[in-house]
Amino acid sequence: MTKTSRNPRSPRELLTPAALHILLSLAQGELHGYGIKHAVEARTDGALLLGPGTLYEAIHRMNADRWIQEVEGSGRRRVYSITDRGQEVLREELDRLADIVQFAREADLLPETP
Repeated sequence: MTKTSRNPRSPRELLTPAALHILLSLAQGELHGYGIKHAVEARTDGALLLGPGTLYEAIHRMNADRWIQEVEGSGRRRVYSITDRGQEVLREELDRLADIVQFAREADLLPETP
């Protein structure tokens, strides 16, 4: 398995599927809550449905952790963007997941991709 040196993360930084997909959505550009919900559901082909409670609780927590921030939006909708810290957390999580996939391939649990 490929090992990379990363900063240890606190338990609060372990990403839930909702947090991972919210960060992935915002890494592609600013969105309001409803836009995030639809981006996540489209990316996962409906496998991850974010209800209002789950979505806004995650947004509130990630805003408090400074992974995302509220930005100027038009109208009454709140618009969010990913912060530098959020980008770092996302990269760390994607690296962690890539390590797991690599291990699974090396253990012949997943086929090699062409």
